[in-house]
Amino acid sequence: MGQAFPERRVPVLIVEDEPILRIDAVDMVEQAGFDAVEATNVEHAIRILEERKDIRVVYMDLDMPRGVKGIEIAAAIRNRWPPIEIILTAAFFTAADLDLPVRAEFFPKPIRKPDMIAAMRRMAMRH
Repeated sequence: MGQAFPERRVPVLIVEDEPILRIDAVDMVEQAGFDAVEATNVEHAIRILEERKDIRVVYMDLDMPRGVKGIEIAAAIRNRWPPIEIILTAAFFTAADLDLPVRAEFFPKPIRKPDMIAAMRRMAMRH
């Protein structure tokens, strides 16, 4: 009999500075069948993107500390790594407040997990 190999799970980079929210996002991503890759801040996320060429979806909180503008970081990711799909979330913004990068989707907090998972699956299928 042939040996069965598990299907490779698509990695999703989670950029979330709040530990509880990051743990919740990791659980959601893994339960949806993806491989969660964690970044605690923007600098960490950029290092991961530079090192890992397999990341194709980034899930990022726009509410970043120390004056970091999450939407500008999302635009920089789009410019530097065009194939990457971007999911943005925030508690203090609405979609109308944002000039979203191409192929980015926004979800207000608290997120609706079925909608978020559907977006991740849709984005992963593009690759």
